[in-house]
Amino acid sequence: MAKVTYITHDGTKFEVDAENGSTVMENAIRNAVPGIEAECGGACACATCHVYVDEAWTEKAGAPEAMEEDMLDFAYDVQPNSRLSCQVKVRDELDGLIVRVPERQA
Repeated sequence: MAKVTYITHDGTKFEVDAENGSTVMENAIRNAVPGIEAECGGACACATCHVYVDEAWTEKAGAPEAMEEDMLDFAYDVQPNSRLSCQVKVRDELDGLIVRVPERQA
C-alpha cells in the first residue's frame, strides 16, 4: 500500500491510500478526485487522466512508454513530467507520490 497525494489545479489536496498493483487513475476515480475523467477506463486510449508527476518522483514513477507518449500528444499543456495516470502502477516505492491534476483534460 502506498499513499498518493493528488493536488488539483486550485491547490486542493486529496491523500489516498492506494493498493499495490492498482493505478494512480483507478485510485483517483475511487476517491472522486476532481479533474481525472478517465473516459477510456484506463486503456491508454485517451488523455483524460493526464497528471503532472511531482519533480521529486519522476525518476521513481518512470518514463512513459511509446503508446503513452502517443496519447500524451492529445493532452493539454504537456510538460516533461506529464504522465497518464492510468499507466502509473502503484507499488511500495511510490509511497508518498505526489501528482498534480491539470486545469483541464483533453
